[in-house]
Amino acid sequence: MNLVVLAEDVDSIALKNVAKLTGAREIEQITPRSFRLVAAQAHPDLAKTCAAGGLDHAWLPDGRQLRDFGLFVTDMDSTLINIECIDEIADMQGLKAQVAEITEAAMQGEIDFRESLTRRVSLLAGLPESALEEVYVHRLQLNPGAERLMKGMQRAGIRTMLVSGGFTYFTERLKQRLGFDHAHANELEVADGRLTGRVLGGIVDGEAKAHHLLRVRDALGLQPQQVIAAGDGANDIPMLKAAGFGVAFHPKPALRQVADCCIEHSGLDGVLDLFG
Repeated sequence: MNLVVLAEDVDSIALKNVAKLTGAREIEQITPRSFRLVAAQAHPDLAKTCAAGGLDHAWLPDGRQLRDFGLFVTDMDSTLINIECIDEIADMQGLKAQVAEITEAAMQGEIDFRESLTRRVSLLAGLPESALEEVYVHRLQLNPGAERLMKGMQRAGIRTMLVSGGFTYFTERLKQRLGFDHAHANELEVADGRLTGRVLGGIVDGEAKAHHLLRVRDALGLQPQQVIAAGDGANDIPMLKAAGFGVAFHPKPALRQVADCCIEHSGLDGVLDLFG
């Protein structure tokens, strides 16, 4: 296993401090934003030292490359995009604080996701469907590096899937915009141009996300180690466990424990820099 460190702008002193701490034999540049520390050894202060130097890090098998993967799966809210859509929709009802509190508890793993979604969606009853467009057009932004990440995956011939505990209104638009091969999310019920406060069909929770990953992986004939999954909250734990390489993007503590890599100082495209 080799240690790879990365950042938007790698500080050479911070890099050398990590190399010294881990006893690395040499430092190899992978990309302008990532470096391989050859023969580095694990150290209890590694995470703290990297954080102090503004560096992200991951342990990778020697020779692992992006082309070794065949499927990339990502969460939407607070991972691919900068907002929790349901919180912003609730803001149209003057209920953002109330809904955001439930969202945060779910992402921390403090309450069941299905229960949290049902409670939050019920508070949206009566809101005009046009509020969804307002959120998409005026509040939703891609997180840094999202477009470069998707283009890199597509150039490498990797299939891509967006899975979300959010809503199809947003995933379908992002699928078209970024070229995802697959997208799955919850569908809000609408009657007479207004939200009813209910979801149609089954709820896409953490287990459903993992199910979609496994279904597409098997359909493509891939092995577990050929899948990358990215997310930010407790609802993403099952799919990160199902993937061969799990990326936690600005994660909640619960997800940090199961991720192979936590990205906090780079954009989403840091995944590309990890593998060169």
